[in-house]
Amino acid sequence: MNDPERPASALRIGIDLGGSKIEGIALAPDGRELARRRVPTPRSYEGTLRAIQDLVAVLERETGAQGTVGMGIPGTISPRTGLVKNANSTWLMEHPLDHDLTDLLRRPVRLANDANCFALCEATDGAGAGAASVFGVILGTGVGGGIVLEGHVLEGAERIAGEWGHNPLPWPRDDERPGALCYCGKHGCIETFLSGPGMERDHRDATGERRTTYQIVDLLKMHDPGARGAMDRYVDRLARSLATVIDILDPHVIVLGGGMSNLPDLAPRVQDAVGPYVFGGDTAARIVLNAHGDSSGVRGAAWLWPAT
Repeated sequence: MNDPERPASALRIGIDLGGSKIEGIALAPDGRELARRRVPTPRSYEGTLRAIQDLVAVLERETGAQGTVGMGIPGTISPRTGLVKNANSTWLMEHPLDHDLTDLLRRPVRLANDANCFALCEATDGAGAGAASVFGVILGTGVGGGIVLEGHVLEGAERIAGEWGHNPLPWPRDDERPGALCYCGKHGCIETFLSGPGMERDHRDATGERRTTYQIVDLLKMHDPGARGAMDRYVDRLARSLATVIDILDPHVIVLGGGMSNLPDLAPRVQDAVGPYVFGGDTAARIVLNAHGDSSGVRGAAWLWPAT
């Protein structure tokens, strides 16, 4: 719907480009959601471009204004080649996505890794709002992260800042070595332990039972010892992994996101467990659950354009 109190130039459009869906949102200057739409992701590059163009047109038609466009993608733009890299949506790989969208939409388009968009959203008006430094954690089918300092995303020289999921699990126990093979080609990455499939594998190895994470949570509520063991190991491994992030970055707030962040009491349990692993034996970092849930990525994409 039209908003007569909002200047047309202040509209922000965010696009979350996922492997199965493309979600778009239009935000007012104060973060109010004005419109939202979701469409299936075409599994071709040209089809994806057209779908994004159509989605932006729909959002602008509904709001009656043209807006800035920011987009979160599964991967990033290589600073050397200007082409998409590290994307599990393989049809995006080796294409100049930002340039093609800029030409198609006839305006500048800002792109960022989807984990960076999550972190930016939570740092702007979410669980980390007002903090000088925020580390946004994605715990899902994969493990990623993003860093926001003083309201700005830190991308790094190779635009991989925050990719803690592909570091090795810190202080591994004997039964954790060498760790499962990760898709990146290395063994024992944090992602292989803290992703959803990682927890399922850990539970199966310990109990011999094949359970989904949802089933493990149900068993946990029934005080099942196998599920309780899997949860305890998950908390300890997450605490160890975040301790190394704290030692390097020393963030004010760590925001947990992704489907695995919904494990029962995860944030407070990790807050209690992380201190002994941190250099000095304690941390001032607050570990909290995200405020915007599944909307964090698309809202963060809209916030890639700061206030003018």
